[in-house]
Amino acid sequence: MTTSTADLASRPTLPGESTSRVALTPSAVELLQKLTVRHGPLMFHQSGGCCDGSAPMCYPAGEFLTGDADVLLGVFDVPGAGEIEFWMSREQFEYWKHTKLTVDVVDGRGSGFSVEAPEGKRFLIRSTLHDFGGDAD
Repeated sequence: MTTSTADLASRPTLPGESTSRVALTPSAVELLQKLTVRHGPLMFHQSGGCCDGSAPMCYPAGEFLTGDADVLLGVFDVPGAGEIEFWMSREQFEYWKHTKLTVDVVDGRGSGFSVEAPEGKRFLIRSTLHDFGGDAD
């Protein structure tokens, strides 16, 4: 699987932006590679939680329907797993629009229908304040 020690940044997707808003730790990349073998193409959706430690949900791509109430924050090009989109509810984005998000993995049971739950791992968000230069305001 992966041997990188650097975070993997997503491709920016918001109009007018050139800076990645979301990244994956090497541990998250490795787990996503494993999960893709089992579940096929994947996607993330963040709809709850307002701070560090909240858990994005990971679904088989297309199983969580997105729409006008959601924002596509970035697309990851994960080696061995393909493109993985990261979505957030528009309401949640209003709280987090000045933060850079990093998806990490910790031991513990994932919640709900997130595909990592049976692995004894869960994805979580680590955030830092970031000035996106007025992008997406």
